[in-house]
Amino acid sequence: MALIECPSCQKRISSKVKECQHCKVKVDGDNQSARVISHIQQSNKLMTHSFVFLTLFIAGVVIWFWGGEPATGMTSYIAVGCFVFGFVGYTITRARIVLHKRKSV
Repeated sequence: MALIECPSCQKRISSKVKECQHCKVKVDGDNQSARVISHIQQSNKLMTHSFVFLTLFIAGVVIWFWGGEPATGMTSYIAVGCFVFGFVGYTITRARIVLHKRKSV
């Protein structure tokens, strides 16, 4: 008996089990299709995260310059928070996408 990766959730499971105890996918048979589906689902999730962070970044810029003048007071804090959080999140998510694409299916 050895520990192998589940083709769907990538958690460690026994090589003797017939289905993953974490995600309930069948382990025997054609694991390649489950592995490809899992890879595509992870790619879609990362792209969604990237879109959300990019939207937050753009929202920060729009809030900052809303009305033609730079924001002041509480509005400026909200704008800078959206801008920074969106930029950092987008950068990290894009790095995760690159690393995910390098990972073989």
